Amino acid sequence: MRETDGGLAMEPRNRYEELARAVSAFGAVKRGLARVLPVDCQGASAAVLALLKHHGDMRMGRLAELMSVDMSVCSRHAAHTVERGWVERLPDPDDGRSRILRLTPDGLAMLTELDRRVTDAFTRHLAEWSDDDVDRLTTLLARLRDSFGDCRATHA
Repeated sequence: MRETDGGLAMEPRNRYEELARAVSAFGAVKRGLARVLPVDCQGASAAVLALLKHHGDMRMGRLAELMSVDMSVCSRHAAHTVERGWVERLPDPDDGRSRILRLTPDGLAMLTELDRRVTDAFTRHLAEWSDDDVDRLTTLLARLRDSFGDCRATHA
């Protein structure tokens, strides 16, 4: 600890060590959210659906980039969503060898169900939180994510 004008403050290293522990412990939140998802549409499939809704039709390479995973991993996740009819593969009009991934109406319906389930879980677990605390957490998590930028590009 070091002294500041307002009293004692944590040394930067200790502060970041505590943050690292808190982020590691966040896995419990992710596991809790995973339990509310349908068995056949877990996190990676949900991410595929959400990214297609948010960014629109795209090639597999772009999806892999947005998911920050290797192409082989992305391909497995996309195949899972295609098999269930949530995503379709269409010929790329710019390159006949490539395929474009597109969210289907069934995929949009699944995404709506996923959103409902996750929102209900947050509503139950954060019922005691004030609106300001939820807003603050949302802002800080977005800021944390943005601070890391594209980790794959910086560590590749």
